[in-house]
Amino acid sequence: MSGSKQHLDGKTCLITGATNGIGRVTAVALAGMGAELFLTYRDKARADETIAEIRQKTGNDKIHLLEADLGSQSQVRVAAAEFLAMGKPLHLLINNAGLGNTSRTITADGIETVFAVNHLAYFLLTMLLLDCIKRSAPSRIVNVASEAHRFGTINFDDLGGEQRYRTLGAYSQSKLANILFTYELARRLAGSGVTVNCLHPGGIASGLWTNNGLFAQLIMKAAKPFLKTPEQGARTTIYLASSDEVAGVTGKYYADCKEKISNRESYDLDVANRLWEVSAQMTGIGA
Repeated sequence: MSGSKQHLDGKTCLITGATNGIGRVTAVALAGMGAELFLTYRDKARADETIAEIRQKTGNDKIHLLEADLGSQSQVRVAAAEFLAMGKPLHLLINNAGLGNTSRTITADGIETVFAVNHLAYFLLTMLLLDCIKRSAPSRIVNVASEAHRFGTINFDDLGGEQRYRTLGAYSQSKLANILFTYELARRLAGSGVTVNCLHPGGIASGLWTNNGLFAQLIMKAAKPFLKTPEQGARTTIYLASSDEVAGVTGKYYADCKEKISNRESYDLDVANRLWEVSAQMTGIGA
């Protein structure tokens, strides 16, 4: 993967959360490099609009949609099966979709929504597609995490915030889980030709918190001048997805296209293994 405009020609990429914010910017950039894209979506009108924008900006027609509410494990499974049924390789998986909730909600699977969407969907989708990704090596998995992980800990006694739900606590725990998953998967895939890295996109002016009522929207509005645009926020994702500089680099955390040290808990092998086992149980994927 070199710096030329078409250097992702012949590469297949799947991106979650690509109809909004940094996911959308990432999709446009990778399509501009010639990649064939599969985008997960919930809102068909917004998905169609995204495809139209990508085609108009890049001239790339190789854009496909996979319907999936990532809070529903059955829908994640259907989307993965739909992709696999096409028999295509998968050179690049970008787990980008995420949300924040100011109050506790649960999914149809009975799991707290932030943990379900921000972590378990990453885990489940990746595991369902992993054999295909390995067959397609050299390939890359990129997980969008956050500096918010520094405020988090994995609370195995109350993963779903049933005893006590805190907005930042739930979000930070899910982002720490992204990093632990990244590092553990990188260890398990050592020597396979598949790299796994994660990143902090920066505080982004996007729709992440805007489904949480007027108070959250007002906070986002007040913070907007200090936030990155989605274009700025997508740079590190695009870098990890396409740059030659990180070919072969795996199990790292990046911000502003530079490697960073994540918090102490993220390097704890016991926590990583336990989280993997719990995630496998919660998704029905064999550990």
